[in-house]
Amino acid sequence: MLGQGNCLLRSPFLLCIVIGFLMHYSVVGTEIPLGSKLSVFDNDYWVSSNGDFAIGFFNISDQPNQFSVGIRFNSKSIPYSRQTVVWVAGGDVTVGNKSYFELTQEGELVLFDSLYGTSVWTTKTGNRSVASASLLDNGNLVVMDKEQHIIWQSFETPSDTLLPGQSLFADKRLRAASAIKNSKSSYYSLHMNASGRLELHWESDVIYWTSENPSSASNLSAFLTTSGALELRDRSLKPVWSAFGEDHSDSVNYRYLRLDVDGNLRLYSWVESLGLWRSVWQAVENQCKVFATCGELGVCMFNASGAAECKCPVKVNGGSKCLVPFERDCSSGTNMIEYKNTYLYAFYPPHNSVITSNLEHCRQLCLNDSQCTAATFSNDRTPLCSIKKTGYVTGYSDPSVSSISFIKRCSAPFAVNPSLTKSPPSEPPPPLCVPCLMGAATGTFFIIVILQLGVFFFIYRRKNSTRQKATLHLTTTNSKGLIVLSFSEIKSLTGDFKNQIGTKVYKGLLPNNHPIALKDLNATLEERKFRSAVMKMGSIHHKNLVKLEGYCCEFDYRFLVYEYCKKGSLDRYIDDPALCKMLTWRKRVEICSSVAKAICYLHSGCREFISHGNLKCENVMLDENLVAKVSEFGFAIADGKATYCGFSAEKDVEDFGKVVLTLLTGCRDHEHVELCGWAYKEWMEERVVNVVDRRMEGGYNSEELERVLRIAFWCLQMDERRRPSMGEVVRVLDGTLSVDPPPPPFAFQRPLQVDDSEENVSEFEV
Repeated sequence: MLGQGNCLLRSPFLLCIVIGFLMHYSVVGTEIPLGSKLSVFDNDYWVSSNGDFAIGFFNISDQPNQFSVGIRFNSKSIPYSRQTVVWVAGGDVTVGNKSYFELTQEGELVLFDSLYGTSVWTTKTGNRSVASASLLDNGNLVVMDKEQHIIWQSFETPSDTLLPGQSLFADKRLRAASAIKNSKSSYYSLHMNASGRLELHWESDVIYWTSENPSSASNLSAFLTTSGALELRDRSLKPVWSAFGEDHSDSVNYRYLRLDVDGNLRLYSWVESLGLWRSVWQAVENQCKVFATCGELGVCMFNASGAAECKCPVKVNGGSKCLVPFERDCSSGTNMIEYKNTYLYAFYPPHNSVITSNLEHCRQLCLNDSQCTAATFSNDRTPLCSIKKTGYVTGYSDPSVSSISFIKRCSAPFAVNPSLTKSPPSEPPPPLCVPCLMGAATGTFFIIVILQLGVFFFIYRRKNSTRQKATLHLTTTNSKGLIVLSFSEIKSLTGDFKNQIGTKVYKGLLPNNHPIALKDLNATLEERKFRSAVMKMGSIHHKNLVKLEGYCCEFDYRFLVYEYCKKGSLDRYIDDPALCKMLTWRKRVEICSSVAKAICYLHSGCREFISHGNLKCENVMLDENLVAKVSEFGFAIADGKATYCGFSAEKDVEDFGKVVLTLLTGCRDHEHVELCGWAYKEWMEERVVNVVDRRMEGGYNSEELERVLRIAFWCLQMDERRRPSMGEVVRVLDGTLSVDPPPPPFAFQRPLQVDDSEENVSEFEV
């Protein structure tokens, strides 16, 4: 259904010209001739031809006389304090304040340290006929020969960052920068293993995150796209796994992927309006699950604001290191401190002895072992006891963690021996005072009344608090970060289903006051298939899709837990005469575009095709800014049975056409065939004004209305083979693809023959 734009791609000759031009453009940069030099003293730098990147010396703030050479962002739209360094020569190599960085006459980039009078880093390209160097517009520093062939490039020697267009191959790695204050947790790196999966490592033997590889392919490379996706690509450059940022495919000028000091891999985008870098994706959703994220500082937990912080569960005696309060020769004996909802692990060295055991046996094992310092009992299907024999205490704590940990400590002796205390000699009793007794009785009465009220209030508060804590304790998360709820928790969070906000949809409130929406599928689906589908849905993230936050799969109950959208569903705004006025023409077009982008992402942006199967106004949610988000994708209900991705793309396209007509006309009480037939007749007879919802305020754009109606009628064609793809729908709504007048949607049409395919291509033109 593409027009003129497709013609160019049909010509191999023209295609080669286009690719050749793009390849030539990708290596545009400012030439750096032989003999060029940068020095700390002169504070000069080399800049890419587009001005987006610069290379030069930068200072480490807490080491004023130590400098490194690196590439940083240099765009004028990014304040200097936000111009992040994306590559460092030699990784963590630093030099003195009289050092320089030079492209020698022999063709070698050299970092010379004045402090030791020697070169500390070099590209080792001195005997390879180098003619020049260049900092390209994509941030890649290259060394080239006379024919402009790349001899060496910084993209092949990354430090802690990948830029769009940069690959990470199996023999390379990203290594996080050192954390000065907590050096023991700075040994983080990103690897590509032999089976084609990305792995996050602490030191060399602890792996705490692994990407997926559905195809089990080998010889893969990681690649960061300009649209904001981290991909694993095979030899033919075909993506076999992808992770998408929240702003994937949005217009973003600058992005980068970095392995941060805290051990998490994050994708950042520059937000012009806010003037800052924003994290749009991270590998480990729960920062506390990053191994040794707190290092020597204790146990990781989340504070009231939702930020991860490190706390030592035991008293720290001097310094900041969290050490087990246990000595091998405790003269007063030892005991075990119990910590619920806490998982501890050994740290330096990171080795645990794991055995099958019960809770009490686990505690006794550590107590009786003179080498044991801490133990953790977990019962995830198999009861296990993990014994630690290190002096450091580290791990994570959260109400969703079911593990119980013990820390050994020396028992403290009695401060005072009670048997040695003596009572003072008794004195004769004072004379009886009747008024005093009456006053005491009255005062006692009031005190008792106040105490009773206090006890009643305490019990009431305690009951509510216990209920909340019990709910929080029972709420667990799976490996995808989804909340796993029991049916009793569902009832508790929804107040026994009292707050219904839609058809089988209820508002709930988590113990941390985070609102959620719970959808009762009210349908049967095999547990294994349901959980498998939920796992796939939990990994789908798009700004126009309602985020799946959890689920319930207990007995015959099937619930989905979604993020709560404050304004509710679109159908409420269409049905309500007052709310309808908030849907201006611009807002209605934006909603159409947002819904189209969401469905397009499900069809072609995910690792596998996902159909919505039940797209309608009730499943289009609006946030506080009336931005549309599609919910209940993936599952469709038919005859009391739930189906995951059981429908075709063509059905979603048809359902989208129905939503568009409903939104434009404001009519929901008619069969879609009747509504479409009427709307098409009014359009054909040039009475298009009758199609627009008369309750809408502020008028409409005639050109946009024509475009939206045309694409809606194409989506509703009886012959589904004539319907456009959602990608084409998005382009039409964005105004980058024009569309021909459609035939009557419900008129009889003969089946398309093979020869009709070429005719079908011309129905949409650029």
